[in-house]
Amino acid sequence: MINIKDNIAAIEQQILHACQQNERLNRQVRLLAVSKTKPITLIEQAYQAGQREFGENYLQEALEKITALGNLNDICWHFIGPIQSNKTKLIAENFTWVQSIDRIKIAQRLNRQRGQYIAQLDQSQQAQITPLNVCLQVNISEEPSKSGVTPNKLAELAEVVAQCQHLSLRGLMAIPEKKAPLAT
Repeated sequence: MINIKDNIAAIEQQILHACQQNERLNRQVRLLAVSKTKPITLIEQAYQAGQREFGENYLQEALEKITALGNLNDICWHFIGPIQSNKTKLIAENFTWVQSIDRIKIAQRLNRQRGQYIAQLDQSQQAQITPLNVCLQVNISEEPSKSGVTPNKLAELAEVVAQCQHLSLRGLMAIPEKKAPLAT
């Protein structure tokens, strides 16, 4: 059986150690638990162990979890996968973070749809909704099999996102090319 509480505690210790080694405050680093494909019961266990940030990249599965766990109002949901244009509305309405903006079109759609979502709420609800926190996904190794904006187009995408009223540019996300182990 998976012991979620012990696993989270062990990872938090690793984070603390890494922060101490690099002279960073551990409150500056947050653990994002990737909960895609995991059952709601395991997410609840992680929540009970203190985990509050969860990452999903299958939209329909995520929406089911967000609905089922709606009573846990301090969960912070991150969308972490490639984004199709037809899914931006639901992402804009249901997530706090998007880790994977890689195109201007997607940024503009998320911005417009987040604004439309906020506008339909009453004033007390509007005050609780923040701009969508976003990271730009960069394909740093320019691998054709990976999503992400190429480094030479990053500044242009960042400029567009910075102008979006309902998006808050928070950083970059990149998955480097997997290197073969060095021969010994």
